[in-house]
Amino acid sequence: MNKFTLSLKMSLFLSLSLILMAFTARSLLDEQLVYIQKKLTEHHDNEHSGEQIKRYELNVTNNGFCRYKRYYLSGKIEYFSFNLVKFKDLDYYGTDKNGQLYLRTKGENVIVQTYNDKKGGDVDSMATYMAIPMKNIEPQDLSDLLDRLVKTNAQLLTQK
Repeated sequence: MNKFTLSLKMSLFLSLSLILMAFTARSLLDEQLVYIQKKLTEHHDNEHSGEQIKRYELNVTNNGFCRYKRYYLSGKIEYFSFNLVKFKDLDYYGTDKNGQLYLRTKGENVIVQTYNDKKGGDVDSMATYMAIPMKNIEPQDLSDLLDRLVKTNAQLLTQK
């Protein structure tokens, strides 16, 4: 009887531990996604693009998608999206004042859609990177962002 009770206690403890670990892993993932969203929107630069941007939407969703949509004064709309599971690396070209952040993926995994473009019409295509104009970003911010993206990628891969 003691062996049965001990086995029952151990299995209950193990089950409870697994449940708690699952919730902890999800909260860590949510924390990573919120940080990535915050850094990207905090340092986004809509002043240094070729055309004037009326507004933009930059979202990192709780299921791991990075979405970037730009609305131009001309009426043109550009939409970029990729799943962070496909994240490979990031590059930054520019200075700490302004530059371009390239979020690179494993292959052509970035969805690119253009609407209301007077020159090219509506276009759907795929790309290997998403470029985001940035301003006032320090090297430490870029390093932290890369670290969080890599951790998020690993967490999302283990959930699948």
